Amino acid sequence: MAFLPVMIKKLLVLKLLFILAIASASCMPAAAATFKMKRGVNLDIWLTWPNESRWNDESVLLPYPEWRKTLTEKNFLALKQAGFDFVRIPVDPSPFLSEQTAAFRDRLYQSVLQSVRLVNKAGLKAIVDLHLYPAGDNRSAGMTEVMANPALFERYLEVVRAMGSTLAHEAPEQVAFELMNEPVIDCEPELFARWPEKLRKLFAAARSSATRLTLVLSGGCWANADFLARLDPKDIPDDNIIWTFHSYEPFLLTHQGARWAGDFIRYVTGIPYPPFSIAKPQQQAILDEIRMRIKAQAPPHRRASMLAYLDEQYALIDTPQKRSEIMEAPFKTVQAWAKKYDIGPDDIFLGEFGMIRQEYDNPYRMPAEWRAAYLHDVTTLSQRYGYAWAVWSLGGAFSITTDDESSTLDPVILKGLGMGAQP
Repeated sequence: MAFLPVMIKKLLVLKLLFILAIASASCMPAAAATFKMKRGVNLDIWLTWPNESRWNDESVLLPYPEWRKTLTEKNFLALKQAGFDFVRIPVDPSPFLSEQTAAFRDRLYQSVLQSVRLVNKAGLKAIVDLHLYPAGDNRSAGMTEVMANPALFERYLEVVRAMGSTLAHEAPEQVAFELMNEPVIDCEPELFARWPEKLRKLFAAARSSATRLTLVLSGGCWANADFLARLDPKDIPDDNIIWTFHSYEPFLLTHQGARWAGDFIRYVTGIPYPPFSIAKPQQQAILDEIRMRIKAQAPPHRRASMLAYLDEQYALIDTPQKRSEIMEAPFKTVQAWAKKYDIGPDDIFLGEFGMIRQEYDNPYRMPAEWRAAYLHDVTTLSQRYGYAWAVWSLGGAFSITTDDESSTLDPVILKGLGMGAQP
């Protein structure tokens, strides 16, 4: 009977090899993106913008992200019924980089997971988007600091690994992971391209923990289409990827009155969409009002260049053909890049687009009809190219609601997006 121990050993070895094979297969990325989506909306990121000095107080940050304090399952059921199939969840990673949250950081990660599950429970898929903002006065680490400081970038990679681990066991058909929103890097043409190397590191960090999830990646310089086209996707050894770009073209129209978007656009309000929907004399009267504001309110040394810039930008969009060319250019760029590398339209995502509703503390409110017309044109383009999209955003200055208090979806905006009305 001496052969029995040998046989048992062989069976144990075979069983062990089988277990290892199964485990290895479960850790391998899928052959193509497992996460599928069509029509989505970006959620809010901050409502109160608390100073970092208060981040050691759990009641200030939790639940996280902050929209959990105002939105409930009812809001997500309304989005589902209106026709959305997914949401993009911006998550500010700065609190995860701050020592202020050290005592309860694990609960922050778990709160993000709970947020994802709340969305999924309502029948919506979720993209968790690590969404850095400028540091400003209320935080020590923002996009500029993470990109400029190698040690801080390494800490950001740890956040990516930890978030990947937090999400790793969720259904890959229901949850995707976007590693960095709008990386502000390589915008200066004279500098060497630094983003591809950082993107490879981000990918490796995420895939080390989130082995099954679809990862969402972009080009540099604010996720601009031209900078996506600079990437060689073969540098990322994985097919379970969705490539994303953002477009707010034409900026002169989409960001009217936005005080945070530079020192020029804050003086621009009242231009309809499309501009040529009104007669030439009316167009000139609106431009004259803008010119008067610039002359009266802009810094003296900037007035001449602002006036010239206004004329230059308006001349790019004052006919149907020119306006169409401006808006379609990013889509053409991405399509040409995708064809070059044999990337299908299902693996491309317009992650942000939108038109401002009303800037904070600015009395001017963009008519919903203009915004709806713009959103219709962008979503029509995206659908023609076969790309999924997520409008910016549910609340805030670019909100698709009638007001931020009730979070009631605006039926005019929904119609522009090609969606049903809220019940």
